[in-house]
Amino acid sequence: MPTFFQHFAFNDPAWLLLLLLAPPLFFLRRRIGATASIGFSSLSILGSVGRRTHQRPGALSASLLIFAIIAAIIALARPQWRNEYVARTASGIDILVALDTSYSMEIPDFYPNDDRRLAPQRRIDVAKEVIREFIDRRPDDRIGLVAFSGRPYAVSPITMDHDWLISNLKRIQLGDIKEDGTAIGSAIAASSTRLTKRDAKSKVVVLVTDGANNSGKLDPVEAAKLAADLGIRIYTIAIGTETGRVSRMRQTYPAQEFDESTLREIAGLTHAEFFRCRDTASLRTTFDSINELEKTESKTHTVVDADEWFLWFLGASFLLAFLSLSFNGLNPPPMPS
Repeated sequence: MPTFFQHFAFNDPAWLLLLLLAPPLFFLRRRIGATASIGFSSLSILGSVGRRTHQRPGALSASLLIFAIIAAIIALARPQWRNEYVARTASGIDILVALDTSYSMEIPDFYPNDDRRLAPQRRIDVAKEVIREFIDRRPDDRIGLVAFSGRPYAVSPITMDHDWLISNLKRIQLGDIKEDGTAIGSAIAASSTRLTKRDAKSKVVVLVTDGANNSGKLDPVEAAKLAADLGIRIYTIAIGTETGRVSRMRQTYPAQEFDESTLREIAGLTHAEFFRCRDTASLRTTFDSINELEKTESKTHTVVDADEWFLWFLGASFLLAFLSLSFNGLNPPPMPS
């Protein structure tokens, strides 16, 4: 029933006010006609013996006529079956998220809701969840995804299909790339290459990493300079705590590789910002800030496809009127004696 009322509507509902006349008409049709004021002696009364006297002649005919009037009024109000389509156009911001998937991202130094009574979560898991929330908040933008460790690889092309994008984000796992290390320069170059091919008003890279560049053939600063020449802004996000360490099963001598100075320089060269995130709350706040900095101008307009139904009611009105006249003609009220 709610679906019916979402589609059915009247184009000129003011005509429906005439329906207020229907109750009085129904009331009047049940009134007995005026009786004779002067009586005449007649034996014709004997003719009515054995059959029922019609006290309300034409009652059915009057009812049909009233329903014909109601149908005509509804037709005047122009009932319609409407299908609305919402078209949305965006100004065009292309965003590519570059996510570090090196083994250091398995360090469990982030807590759910920053509650240390709960079991800590891995950096990669928290980053994926916050990135998913970021994607959900930007329905009008084309977004792509690149993962990197010793080299980058494209997880998802730049797309408006965010459901498909998120499903690919969820599938990212540590170790998907066989080459160890953190190739930040190569990740910037791969992201910039994909954005260069796009015709967009604004092009943005969001780089999430917990380490320093120690792999790849391209220096991160040089890659950032090339991106700046292409008009690409790179927001850099360093995540993780200073106390977090890679498991000794991965490294004999675990060490932190934070390189804030390089990440700050990358952001500065591309007219973007650097963010340092040591907990879940600050990571969410960071993506909220980027969401505010990169505003999307979107426009929506509604297209209504209306199917007119007034002809059905108009036809019903003519049919009921015809039946009323026919019934009245075939069953005339009794003539006065």
